[in-house]
Amino acid sequence: MRMSVAGLAGYTLMMVAKVMAAEPTIVLSVHCPLGCPQNPPANQLVFTHLYALSNNPQSKLADWVAYEVNVGNFGESPGRNWASDPLLPAAHTLEEADYKDVGKAPLSADRGHLAPLAHFAGSRYWYELNYLSNIAPQHKDLNQGAWKALEDAERAAVSFRQPLYVITGLLFETPMPMLPGADEAHLLPSAFFKVIYDVKGNAAAFYMQQQLARDTPYCRQHISLAALLHKVSYQLPPLKDSERLRQRLGCQEPKP
Repeated sequence: MRMSVAGLAGYTLMMVAKVMAAEPTIVLSVHCPLGCPQNPPANQLVFTHLYALSNNPQSKLADWVAYEVNVGNFGESPGRNWASDPLLPAAHTLEEADYKDVGKAPLSADRGHLAPLAHFAGSRYWYELNYLSNIAPQHKDLNQGAWKALEDAERAAVSFRQPLYVITGLLFETPMPMLPGADEAHLLPSAFFKVIYDVKGNAAAFYMQQQLARDTPYCRQHISLAALLHKVSYQLPPLKDSERLRQRLGCQEPKP
């Protein structure tokens, strides 16, 4: 497992790795306090000031991104200045030029933040959100519809000393068109998921396919953790489905 860590002298990473007999390495971080998702063997595990991610050199995208939702990081949007991730080899991620014409058919996609820029607009490290390793092509209707609404619900659900934690993941369940401007091999996700949880492990998970209609309520995309685990190929931290957490995110109606 390769782990990239930026500027240990410049800031405190606050990460502890515990190796347990006959079990995978458990990585604890401020970004995933109950344990980060498993880092697949060929992936690169990266920690920034604001999030952790597992970069997949084959897809050229992150398999997952983990972050904290904390009111102390909220603020006015500083803008989108795209940049390559300085912690990763250029050949292992997509480049800005690869996104040329991403908004045209057949993809009709936006550059979707995996850890949302709006969650960290007040942080001095907001620019890390615009690293292309934290970006994935996401259909416009999804990015501007249910996905955005769920991100808004994350921010609305937290308050002083009451943060939440999120794991955002990509799923490659069905073949997708390639980026028309890319000059390197890559894979694009057919679906995304979010697991939103508190420090006690109470969680609510959501699953959204790329072609989800823009007006779909995000609460309808709730999925059990057991069902989600059948879709991912790596381990998630120990969490439990929580109706109270689901309602905290604004889903008051009965589960479908």
